[in-house]
Amino acid sequence: MLDISAYLGLFLAALLAATILPLQSEAALVGLLLSDAFAPWALLLVATTGNVLGSVINWLLGRSLERFRDRRWFPVSASGLARAQRGYQLYGRWSLLLSWVPLIGDPLTVIAGTLREPLWSFLLLVTLAKGARYLVLAALTLGWF
Repeated sequence: MLDISAYLGLFLAALLAATILPLQSEAALVGLLLSDAFAPWALLLVATTGNVLGSVINWLLGRSLERFRDRRWFPVSASGLARAQRGYQLYGRWSLLLSWVPLIGDPLTVIAGTLREPLWSFLLLVTLAKGARYLVLAALTLGWF
């Protein structure tokens, strides 16, 4: 039962960390990797899946964002939203390879949804970026290089 709880905890940490909530999942992954109680490939799969699904939540939020932009409670000014959209259009979908970067990655995934990035390309690039980040973290933690 402990195994399932650890994997579920890692999945939830990774999922929530990928949304606009200010959380991190790296410490959970490193702790589980160092415990030697779990297969590293399984931990990488669970963390990547959770993190990508969290980004999909952001993408879905972005797809709904435009209809709320005139509301007083909307958290981004019209000029700020336009600036973010211009930046994304300038660098295109390839900017999603930076979706793993703290502070800019989560907003990038929201803007990708706002600009109607196709889900297939979104998933491909975000999975590549976030999977690579966790793989490098695991390699550093376990001394693979």
